[in-house]
Amino acid sequence: MSGASLADRLRSALARAPADPPLEGDLPELRAQASVEAAVLIAVTDRSDPGVILTVRREHLRTHAGQIAFPGGRIDAGEDPVAAALREAHEEILLDPAAVDLVGMIDAYRTVTGYVVTPVLGVIPPDLPLEPHEHEVADWFEAPLGFLLDPANQRRASALFAGRTRHYYEIMWNDRRIWGATAAMIVNLSRRLQWS
Repeated sequence: MSGASLADRLRSALARAPADPPLEGDLPELRAQASVEAAVLIAVTDRSDPGVILTVRREHLRTHAGQIAFPGGRIDAGEDPVAAALREAHEEILLDPAAVDLVGMIDAYRTVTGYVVTPVLGVIPPDLPLEPHEHEVADWFEAPLGFLLDPANQRRASALFAGRTRHYYEIMWNDRRIWGATAAMIVNLSRRLQWS
């Protein structure tokens, strides 16, 4: 596989059985109620040391203000997860859908806010002229794929939520705190790819 493209290497890794079962979602009693279909794009940059594109949500947004996320959102009528992820990435950071070499989808993740989120994995050329949407996205950045997927960097933490202890994952990269559903989807990707 040494001569294989990054997209082909990712496809081969995705085809293997996962190392561990995927995380299904947040609090069990709330994830059972999740029903709104959504999708995110996990855009991996085609470099010798690949990166992953992440966004920082604007502080004024009603949900998840200021949090780090993958570009994505609700699946509109007539869309599948791939179409929704590509549309949202274009809306949020002006990522041209034609620039994405689709790899595949990973396990859906159910959030406490009622979404069933399907992550769509794709490879993009490095150094695209991405621009954050002025009303939704404060910033975007690229974090190293290897760092994100290393289980040593995926810290399990807990906090009190709705009167109960909630466990979640967080990943600290530089001064960026990636946590909650985004970190959980990274953990699931790590379990699927077993990347090294």
